[in-house]
Amino acid sequence: MKALFINCTLKRAPNFSNTEALAKKAAVQLQENGFETEIIRLNDFTVLTGNTSDEGDGDEWPLILEKIKSCNIFVIATPIWMGHLASTAQKVIERLDAIFRDEDLIDPKNGQFMPYNKVAGCLITGNEDGAHSCAAQVLWSLQEVGFTIPPNANAYWVGVAGGEKDYVEAGGERYLYTNKSLRYMTGNLAWFAKLLARHPIATDLLAAENKAKAESDKEN
Repeated sequence: MKALFINCTLKRAPNFSNTEALAKKAAVQLQENGFETEIIRLNDFTVLTGNTSDEGDGDEWPLILEKIKSCNIFVIATPIWMGHLASTAQKVIERLDAIFRDEDLIDPKNGQFMPYNKVAGCLITGNEDGAHSCAAQVLWSLQEVGFTIPPNANAYWVGVAGGEKDYVEAGGERYLYTNKSLRYMTGNLAWFAKLLARHPIATDLLAAENKAKAESDKEN
């Protein structure tokens, strides 16, 4: 079984990334649970702005989409910038919006979207605050396109107000709350991924849509 992390740092390799340091720690814990892991940096790919599966003209999002298709666990790891998600993380969310329209990403038998039976979580790093808001945006967006979100599916570290030290430099790797949250997250992601592999979600979305149409006379 596979776990994929997308590191949404604004930095490009080989520049050091605090967000990647936290992702690597999570990856080790998932490896201990029997998962093959991969961490990629979005900024190491040419990912065009858009909301389709392939924006053409050198767009490398299709390469990343294939990795998402083959994983059981999907984690977005993002830094906080000005209290918000990194623009790279927002780009991942926007590109996943294609799931609603791309027939190749929808099961023709039951209408389930590609992320059904995959679990997802998020990791947040930054100074001061914004972690709860960023996690809320990421996790809501991922469940909207079909990922299963287990309990306690996020972990974060934020520095002190006005501080300039980031996760590693400030000793965040030894911070109890972050480490506890990370253990909760990786344990629950692994458990639910294995559960869904044995017992896939059976909901027939096409049948549900037909029932909804039968009881509705307004579209807006």
